[in-house]
Amino acid sequence: MSFSLLLFCFLGAFQPVSVRAADDEDVAVSREAATLDSLFGDLARQADARKAGRIAQQIVGKLNDSGSDTINLLMNWSARALREKNNPLAEDLLTQVVTLAPDYAEGWNRRATLYYVQGDLGRSIADIERVLQLEPRHFGALSGLGAILQRTGSDKKALETYFKVLEIYPANRPAQKAVQELEEELSGKDA
Repeated sequence: MSFSLLLFCFLGAFQPVSVRAADDEDVAVSREAATLDSLFGDLARQADARKAGRIAQQIVGKLNDSGSDTINLLMNWSARALREKNNPLAEDLLTQVVTLAPDYAEGWNRRATLYYVQGDLGRSIADIERVLQLEPRHFGALSGLGAILQRTGSDKKALETYFKVLEIYPANRPAQKAVQELEEELSGKDA
């Protein structure tokens, strides 16, 4: 072994902890993405609604974990505020989440849901668009968008959106039902 190779190996073992931590974090993120990709693949292939539902729950669990104790705590507090119908507090907490972790799709998704419940469809759509930029396979956000489009009379766009949901999650019963209803409604309008 040459001296320069030995020196390189030796110095590599003593790289700063922050560099090694960043490398470890990159590997963890890469593994998480691979797991999520695998779960989405399983979901797309699963025809059984119960089995698909379990896979979907695993995906939601992965999407909910921000990787940050602080963000996870804020999300838990926001969930409690939503359950208690304290919407102003929930909005404040979720705005903190998206400010501190702008690449965390679930923060945007939860705030979009809050805006939807409050009837603020424009802000809900804006947050859904951010969710879909971060995670285009987010079937919950797509379902929410479909519901908004349907509610506002944009039935053709709603139908397209629900078809996207079914590409990702074919066994999704609410999306299947929405597609059936919209197809019937649209065919009645065309007649």
